[in-house]
Amino acid sequence: MEAVTELDEATLRGQADVWKYMLGFADSMALKSVVELRIPDIIHSHGHALTLSEIASSIDFASPSPDITCLTRIMRLLVRRNIFTSHHGSGDSGETLYGLTPSSRWLLYNSELTLAPMVLSETNPILMAPMHYFSQCVKQGGPCAFEKAHGRDIVQFFSENLEINRLFNDAMACTSKIIMKVILAKYKGGFDDVAKLVDVGGGTGTAVAEIVKAYPSIKGINFDLPYVVATAPAYHGVSHVGGDMFDEGNIPNADAIFMKWVLHDWSDSDCIKILKNCRKAIPERSGKVIIVDVVLEPNGDGMFDDTGVVFDLLMIAHTTGGKERSESEWKKMLEQAGFPRYKIIKIPALPSIIEAYPV
Repeated sequence: MEAVTELDEATLRGQADVWKYMLGFADSMALKSVVELRIPDIIHSHGHALTLSEIASSIDFASPSPDITCLTRIMRLLVRRNIFTSHHGSGDSGETLYGLTPSSRWLLYNSELTLAPMVLSETNPILMAPMHYFSQCVKQGGPCAFEKAHGRDIVQFFSENLEINRLFNDAMACTSKIIMKVILAKYKGGFDDVAKLVDVGGGTGTAVAEIVKAYPSIKGINFDLPYVVATAPAYHGVSHVGGDMFDEGNIPNADAIFMKWVLHDWSDSDCIKILKNCRKAIPERSGKVIIVDVVLEPNGDGMFDDTGVVFDLLMIAHTTGGKERSESEWKKMLEQAGFPRYKIIKIPALPSIIEAYPV
């Protein structure tokens, strides 16, 4: 940069932004720490704002002497980030009281809808390590960032490390609950004409079970790899079928196919193969594929548009060829797979619903 005696406001703002993004990891680590310490749950369990001494006395410490000064500094940052509130108490001590905000309520473990497991998963060193390999991905291509970091892909790694696999599965389960609640509330009429529904890549069947619970007339089929469905619990109205969505003829026939956060894990060519197999499993005239995935708006100012762009980098880190897609990318891929028509339905969540029709 050219030497200047006095920096203008735009240049100073540029410097401030670089500092902000350079140190953005500290926000994530502070968030992780309060989730690990269950601080949102402690405040929530008391039903009112607490002092740091009250919070510390409720933390399950192995050591009887918690470092209040360290906790003070973490909470100061998270108050500034609007994760917690702070105000001075009215008592003689005038100690600062810390309360919950709409953000920290999403960090409650003991809540039906929570992002706490997702926080712990995405801030785990194993899942963060691949991000250090982005520049190598650009220069070298080849194996995905996860494989560069750990010597094997994420599926193989998880099969050998059950604890991180459990952590990741808990994260996926919590986000599924959040998204399914929104889908069932906002996807009006989407399942009305469906008698038989297959959830392709449905894991242990929680999503299709929720759909069948809301629409008891639907016969639900949870379809995933045999070793996945082997551990799936029994759900009323849902049958589990093992198979491979890449193998022609494996996907059971149905009126509609449901896929939630599946296609973003795969390359365009893999997605086209999956979608072609889906097309063969549904009626040509009345069938549809219901895709729940991010529709990127790189220049959008919507509530989740920025997060969608960040999620695309997570696909670089954790998948081989997976990515988030813009509407034009979805359109091109659907057409190549034999779906000339589609409809995007925006919902108040990170992903959107994409209905794809064979004719």
